[in-house]
Amino acid sequence: MSFKIAIASGKGGTGKTSVSVCLQHIIKKQITDSVQLVDCDVEEPNDLLFFPNARKKKAHKLTQLVPIINENNCTFCKKCADYCAFNAISIIPSVSIAQVNSSLCHSCGACLVACEQDAIREVELPIGQINFYQEENRISLIEGELKIGSAMQTMVIKELKKHIDKGNQITLYDAPPGTSCPVVETISDVDFIILVTEPTPFGLHDLKLMLELIKELNKPCSVIINKVGLGNRYIYDFLELEQIEILGEIPFMQDFASRYAKGELLNDIPKAISDEFESISEKLKKKIYT
Repeated sequence: MSFKIAIASGKGGTGKTSVSVCLQHIIKKQITDSVQLVDCDVEEPNDLLFFPNARKKKAHKLTQLVPIINENNCTFCKKCADYCAFNAISIIPSVSIAQVNSSLCHSCGACLVACEQDAIREVELPIGQINFYQEENRISLIEGELKIGSAMQTMVIKELKKHIDKGNQITLYDAPPGTSCPVVETISDVDFIILVTEPTPFGLHDLKLMLELIKELNKPCSVIINKVGLGNRYIYDFLELEQIEILGEIPFMQDFASRYAKGELLNDIPKAISDEFESISEKLKKKIYT
């Protein structure tokens, strides 16, 4: 049995990563040590910062097939450009230009089908890599790392998910912020979604956007309110009105925030925060095993 949980948020800075890291730590203690954390924020993966004892076990390079047009064979008929759903191909017959924008290409292969002059071939271009980190003889953290300058976040996440150890009882996806395509790819096949928000106007606004997305995907979810004690009560009123479960409330503590900034998140977690995560873990246990 493998249960996949995504930790997501409509905006950056709500504490999604701190919740993901602490939740894995508590689940290991309370439920099972067969839990893997997957950092899907491939543009800026930072879960590793909180695992000082982790060692890279291996890395898997990721490449993308991108077409190249041989202008000597090309008749500039524009069929390849017409077939391309992503507008990645530019053909200008008057000046004999045929070019492919690799940042727009999605490697669908449609242009190869369209070309009747055998003027297109594909080459592999690097788009990033998957890193596997080991703690205590078990790979407990996997991260996707997008190559700087690449726009293929969704492709890297899709490949990242193929390399997850399905032998783990619980897999936690630390999702990218926002509601864009990389987020959709991350949460599309999970069993449960935890939305991390904060009691501020921005937190409420972006939580609503995320809930609209989850409704479209028809996924079960609950909310963790982080930084409790700041902001206002509007988010509580909204969640009560919409009958959305509050899975937990993490109090704001300046000392805990300082430890996060130093990468010392798991060192002597304050009791009030540890107790709340233990409560969250127990609620998740019931959802997973019932």
